[in-house]
Amino acid sequence: MSTVAFADIEAAAARLDGLAVKTPLIESPALNDQLGARVLLKPETLQRGGAFKFRGAMNKIAQLTDEQRARGVVACSSGNHAQGVALAARMLGAPAVIVMPQDAPAMKVANTRAYGAEVIHYDRYTEDREAITQGIAQERGMTIVWPFDDVDIIAGQGTVGLELVRQAEAVGARLDVVLAPVGGGGLIAGVSTAVKALSKHTGVLGVEPADFDDTRRSLESGRREIISPDARGICDALQSPSPGAITFPINQGNLDGVATVTDAEVAEAIRYAYTTLKLVIEPGGAVGLAALLSGAVDAETATVGVVLSGGNIDPGLFARILAGEI
Repeated sequence: MSTVAFADIEAAAARLDGLAVKTPLIESPALNDQLGARVLLKPETLQRGGAFKFRGAMNKIAQLTDEQRARGVVACSSGNHAQGVALAARMLGAPAVIVMPQDAPAMKVANTRAYGAEVIHYDRYTEDREAITQGIAQERGMTIVWPFDDVDIIAGQGTVGLELVRQAEAVGARLDVVLAPVGGGGLIAGVSTAVKALSKHTGVLGVEPADFDDTRRSLESGRREIISPDARGICDALQSPSPGAITFPINQGNLDGVATVTDAEVAEAIRYAYTTLKLVIEPGGAVGLAALLSGAVDAETATVGVVLSGGNIDPGLFARILAGEI
């Protein structure tokens, strides 16, 4: 079974040096006072493309041969991976095709096209995005850049955790726990691998939307569970149907648990981030903060690292959340 070692993450960090943004750690006295904790926020909202996904995409595409890059890459994504792949491909001179759901946020679709990628839509509830992606790859001779189930993608995402631990150490913080969102599991697999290598005493918790808790249920059952086809929610970035074949074993070994949050709790976290922290976070990127604010994770007296994974929220949805309609 393919897996990711800390050395792979270090190699990815070297590959991304000067290309990916080393996002800062942000600390809010107001948030610390409210929770009775020390919270260090890692805003991947400030990453190229507005989300952590650029890291994995660039790490993958940078390793392709000149011939592979000339033929181009194809990916499937609801938005953040789409933008990360499109941007990385443009920077490296590779054509890109992105398979995106018809209901993907309009801003994410527009940004993906603005980076020069061709967008092909599909119905996420009736069509198989992986089959569509594989068909395009075969027809056009393109390399597939999977959103999470790829060791190079996981290693790239792991640089978030590597930076987080080292930045925390630089400000004298000893992390008790790190929270990160879970969709297909690539981010948390990479982050947890880095954190466990650098800070063995630090716990790592995933956070999922309540109706998309496939990783939580999979860890309980010991096998990869699938979400209900009827599940709906505002966290479009975290709606993978099941954990990945590569990511799940990594997360089985690394995670200390998975918390879940409701759409209402996520919306409250987005409002809090905007009004108090002065940050714009998309729903999937806000689940870690939501877990703290809602009490799904009790952080009292602890030092907590939180990955805010993306900020690409549709303006209309953002307005409705700020208005208290969700």
